[in-house]
Amino acid sequence: MSGHSKFANIKHRKEKNDAARGKIFTIIGREIAVAVKDGGADPNNNNKLREIIAKAKANNMPNDTIERGIKKAAGDAGSVVYEYVSYEGYGPSGTAIIVNALTDNKNRTAANVRNAFTKGGGNVGTPGCVSFMFDKKGMIIIDKEEFDMDPDELLMIAIEAGAEDLNNEEDSYEILTAPEDFEKVKEALETQKIPLASAEVTMIPQTYVELTSEEDIKNFNKTMDLLDADDDVQEVYHNWDE
Repeated sequence: MSGHSKFANIKHRKEKNDAARGKIFTIIGREIAVAVKDGGADPNNNNKLREIIAKAKANNMPNDTIERGIKKAAGDAGSVVYEYVSYEGYGPSGTAIIVNALTDNKNRTAANVRNAFTKGGGNVGTPGCVSFMFDKKGMIIIDKEEFDMDPDELLMIAIEAGAEDLNNEEDSYEILTAPEDFEKVKEALETQKIPLASAEVTMIPQTYVELTSEEDIKNFNKTMDLLDADDDVQEVYHNWDE
C-alpha cells in the first residue's frame, strides 16, 4: 500500500458541487442517452450503460428517472445527438486542466470553455498539451464507514483481480487499476459484496502544482466555477495541489 494520495478530490469536487445543485442528473441523463444509442438499452449487454447506472445510483438518482431516461433514449431516434469533446489548457502558474464535455453544439461549448480559461487568467491549448502530465487509471473508492473487512484481505482480493495498488486513506480505501482491468476488479469486489462509494476511470496527475498567490487561487477557482456552471461540461481534471 502506498502513502497518502491527493487525487481523490480532484474530480469528485466537481461532482459534489453538481449534486448540490441537481446538475449531476442532467449530466448522467446525457450519458445514458449516448450509451443507449451506442450499445442498446439492456445494461446486461451494455457495459457503458451499466457503469452509468451505477454512477446514477451512487448519486441518488431515482430508479424511475433512470428507467425513463433509458426508455426515452431507446425509443426516440430523432432526439438531440450528443458527442464527446475534450479540451486541454493552462490555468494560473502553469496548472494543467483537462475538460471533458458532452454537447449538441461544439461551437457553443468551445466558446464557453475558452471563456472560463480566459477569465481565470489561463488559456486553452492544443490537443495533447497537458494530457501527457496525467495517467489514465481506474479508481475505486470504498468508504471505511461502510466496510469492515481487514485491509490486507481487501488488498489480496483487489490484487488477484488485477489491481495495481491500494491506498489506505483516513476515511477510505482507494484501489487503482489499469483502465483495461477496471471492470474486472470492480466485478470482483462486487462479487464479494464489498460496497463501492465510487468507481470510475479517471485522470491522475503525475505531479502537482502549488499556488501560493491569492490572486492565482482566486483565478483558478473562477475557472472551475465557470466550468462547473456549464451544463455541457462532464468532467474536469487538474493538477493543483489544494
